[in-house]
Amino acid sequence: MYAHGASNSAHIPQPPHSAGMSYKGLRAAIDPHQIPSPIEVFEADQEKWDNQTFMTLPGTHPPLSTSEYVAVDQGNSSPRYIRLTTWNFPSSSRLANECAIPLAAIIQPFADQDPSEEPVPVVETGESGPARCSKCRGYINPWCTWVANGARWKCNLCEAETEVDSDYYSPLDANLMRLDHAQRPELNKGTVDFKVPSAYWAQDPQPRIKPLYTSPVQSPPSTPSLTATFSAKSISTTVDPHRPPKPMDFVFLVEVTYDAVSKGFVRSTCENILRTLYGDDEAGTPASLPLGSRICIITFDGTIQFYNLASYLDLPQMLVVSDIDDPFLPTVEGIFVNPQESRSQIEKLLTSLSQRDQHTPTLEVVSCLGSALTGALAALSSPSHSSPEKSSSGGGGLIITFATSLPTLGLGALTPRPDDSNLHDTDNESELFAVRNEVWQEIGETCAEEGVGVCLFLGPGAWMDIGTIGVIPSTTGGDMYFHPKFDPVRDGSILQSQLHRVLSRTTAYSAIMKIRTSYGVKVNSYHGTFQATSLSDELTFGTLSADKALSVSLQHVRTLDERQYVHIQVATLYTSVDGERRVRTCNVAVQVAALAGSVFRFADMDAVVGHVIREAVGNLGAQRISYIQEELTEKCSSILLGYRKNCAASTSPSQLIIPEAFRAYPVYTLAMFKSKPLKGRYVSSDMRNYWIHKLLSMSTRSIMHHLYPRMMAIHDLNETIALPLPLTNPQNEDETGDAVKIKIDMPSLMRDSHIFMAGHGVYVIDDEETIMFWIGASVSPRLLQDLFGVDDINNIDRTTHQLPHLPTLLSTQVRNILAHRKVERGGRLPRFMIARQNMDGTEIEFSDMLIEDQNNAALSYLDYLCLVHKQINIALTTGGSLPGSSSFRNSPW
Repeated sequence: MYAHGASNSAHIPQPPHSAGMSYKGLRAAIDPHQIPSPIEVFEADQEKWDNQTFMTLPGTHPPLSTSEYVAVDQGNSSPRYIRLTTWNFPSSSRLANECAIPLAAIIQPFADQDPSEEPVPVVETGESGPARCSKCRGYINPWCTWVANGARWKCNLCEAETEVDSDYYSPLDANLMRLDHAQRPELNKGTVDFKVPSAYWAQDPQPRIKPLYTSPVQSPPSTPSLTATFSAKSISTTVDPHRPPKPMDFVFLVEVTYDAVSKGFVRSTCENILRTLYGDDEAGTPASLPLGSRICIITFDGTIQFYNLASYLDLPQMLVVSDIDDPFLPTVEGIFVNPQESRSQIEKLLTSLSQRDQHTPTLEVVSCLGSALTGALAALSSPSHSSPEKSSSGGGGLIITFATSLPTLGLGALTPRPDDSNLHDTDNESELFAVRNEVWQEIGETCAEEGVGVCLFLGPGAWMDIGTIGVIPSTTGGDMYFHPKFDPVRDGSILQSQLHRVLSRTTAYSAIMKIRTSYGVKVNSYHGTFQATSLSDELTFGTLSADKALSVSLQHVRTLDERQYVHIQVATLYTSVDGERRVRTCNVAVQVAALAGSVFRFADMDAVVGHVIREAVGNLGAQRISYIQEELTEKCSSILLGYRKNCAASTSPSQLIIPEAFRAYPVYTLAMFKSKPLKGRYVSSDMRNYWIHKLLSMSTRSIMHHLYPRMMAIHDLNETIALPLPLTNPQNEDETGDAVKIKIDMPSLMRDSHIFMAGHGVYVIDDEETIMFWIGASVSPRLLQDLFGVDDINNIDRTTHQLPHLPTLLSTQVRNILAHRKVERGGRLPRFMIARQNMDGTEIEFSDMLIEDQNNAALSYLDYLCLVHKQINIALTTGGSLPGSSSFRNSPW
């Protein structure tokens, strides 16, 4: 569209970047255009699934996680919920070792569905609860079989037979199927929700922190705007240990120190909470809080401030707890309120907080975040006298925390640490990832056991020790959002979109997960953000959301029969946001293979990448980064060597043979080296620990797009791309009146390397956290006018945080692309940045996102392929193992 002459179309030199590494030794001259491209892999897969529906029965290869597709549940859960590293399970541990493909499953039980898919069915079970195996306690599912004319059923997991309850009995037809098979979702759908009776209700855990489990002292008189300070402890009482399920409650915990107020963090936080609670008519965004939920607002600095927001008050009532070393809940009156009934009080409080500035005389400079979190937990764990039907001892919920300062007072107080830049690649490197005060671990474990999740929104101006405070969201299944050097103009809308996503997505709380496998296979280890103990194979989550995924590694315990399936069942007992206690079961049956070729043919690279990166970042703190990088290369080489030995043994050792399923695996391994947690050069410990948390919990799709960012050439868009396709239904509704998704053709992507870029171009790159526009020095003035509203590259506002809304075709196309990406992320906005060639410092960050280039203290993609090829070639020609095999090394710690 915006063509230049040949003199301007030359490829650019590599932009400024953090230094990379050079390949040592001789290597063959390889055309970089001929090496395997990840773009070709997932664009070919997307093209396949654009025109067909994925049927989930065993025997087919599912779509890649990066593809948009519609799945039909035929008894196997959609790969959105469970994704295996191979869909032909090796029949023996020997075959698994020869293939070297890690046996693992990526589990995301509440993943968002495509709008065209049927919702997960909800099954009423009555007082008897769902049918379960009498031996292994697995849940009834489509892969169970029926015997004795339907009087008993045989478990597909342990093969035990269980009597059928009289109210669940149905005779069998000639095919040994129940006559009511089609009317029972649990017998024909891989993913179902069972409504469960009181026997499945959550119970109170044993108390860990005594002050949390107290009844309040007598509340002070209801005096408008009264401030009361309490220093005495409350009196213990005994409560009913059972928790009737109820709608999810939310605590907004806001830091109001001088630092938080002066940088505009408090103002932005309060304004965004109001928009989230009550919607924004100007922006057209609805309220996000689930119906029936109540909220509590707590602020903190050097003390903790609770607020009585009862609807009968003229003004909110503040109650100050000054005993931060032994915090408690001063009252239960008006602490949790219906946001609609108490809207006036909530608006007055948040407006008052947002109007504070750095000249407010009462501002403190210290933070007691640990004590404040304990107080918030006390609120969620205490009886609610404002609602008689909710008189149990609390029932879980979500603490949404906004903080900017290192907590230096109260429980878990931390001290500033000297510069950590000299710890990398030393014997003390593990200190970068250590929890420096065990109180934070204890608070996190208590929250998880209480069914409470913690979400952190952080806007620090200096080091905040995320390695320590981040253990709380990592233990409770919560989230963390990181806005270093918070700027309300730049980051305010991003924070708003993140908060909206937290409150509007599918979320479970008070959740327990149990993973069962069929005989012959067992779960070996878990990798993610949750609480697990060595004494139990159950995982505990304070909250478990649609964005949360984890991985489990699997292991053989005996040789498997090729004629049978391997079965995996994930059962998650949880309370929904609207107050129903349920069990979600996700079931998958996969074929067994005795040939390596079949294992490789049905291998799933996305699942392998998702599992391996979790395993790698989970080992930080126990192993050096350099050691983990070597292990990642060995795993990559081992997979390719396993294919070479078992499926392509006749080819010459000098040839690099890559299986079709793993064509892009080497570049994703290299991308792991260049990720923030595993990067070889200096990265702040806060940034490393933030990304450890993110990568442990991200969905597979997000991991793939983060490791290898999507890049496209804006100047090459044709005039029909990224525009809505004509619809047969102009109202964009289906026959039931429900809205359906508008499809647009997305432009092709390009590889992440400067050698494919030109100086006259404009490129956009997106790694899920940041969207960046790179603008070439010889860009066309017309292109700049159409996209940014200026005709000179020097006049572009590099501090802008969004693309201008212009009436031009190009602007419409690009905004449609960005809007599509936003929908993919559930409405969450990434950072928006501009990098002009040889003009802006942000060009370094852009260049570091070009994974195929030599940067980030690592090789280029071309050189890395040579390194992997060299390892494989040595192993083939010597008949030995890979050089430096990890089996011959010891942990450096």
